[in-house]
Amino acid sequence: MDIRAIQTSYSRWAPIYDKTFGIITQAGRRSAVDYVNTRSGSVLEVGVGTGLALRHYQSDLQVTGIDFSKEMLKKARDKVQEMKLTHVKELRHMDARSLDFPDNHFDTIVAMHVLSVVPEPEKVMAEIARVCKPGGKVVVTNHFARSKGFLAAVERITAPLANNIGWHSDFEIETVLKEKRLSFEEQRPLPPLGMMTFLVLEKPELVGTP
Repeated sequence: MDIRAIQTSYSRWAPIYDKTFGIITQAGRRSAVDYVNTRSGSVLEVGVGTGLALRHYQSDLQVTGIDFSKEMLKKARDKVQEMKLTHVKELRHMDARSLDFPDNHFDTIVAMHVLSVVPEPEKVMAEIARVCKPGGKVVVTNHFARSKGFLAAVERITAPLANNIGWHSDFEIETVLKEKRLSFEEQRPLPPLGMMTFLVLEKPELVGTP
């Protein structure tokens, strides 16, 4: 997917995102945040969008959010200010393929419905693995391509329209799972109709770490 197409697409979607895709992705967002809230420390939300998840994080977490869409970020910043979300430490305009954070920096990283809308998702996963602390968790919610059935056929038909609709309907789960620095921990389907998937990955502790 072309980065300029993403900018155009999300400039178009930003004013109505909360009432369209925001509703469709609500179950995944709540599942991801509920999991993150069982943990402590620093959190990075990759693709924070309009900030729909921000008010649901526990107040004792330190949340950083990034997004490539300035229009989306403005809406997220407005939410933080209006709701006085003091646990949100920073919202930054950033390309997820080149995260401006040190290695081993965040306790938990969450990517909700973003990996199928970015160019070069393999690079995004590599960056997520780099900035995750050893022993840290990576939480992903996303739509992944089906291998058979009517919906699989629809996904194949709409795949060439990725730049227009703003996401890859044929996004493969292997793109996420093949990052070698992260190990698989959990997977389950999400509503509606199991169209979305909840994943947890872990960055193993360094050998010799007490």
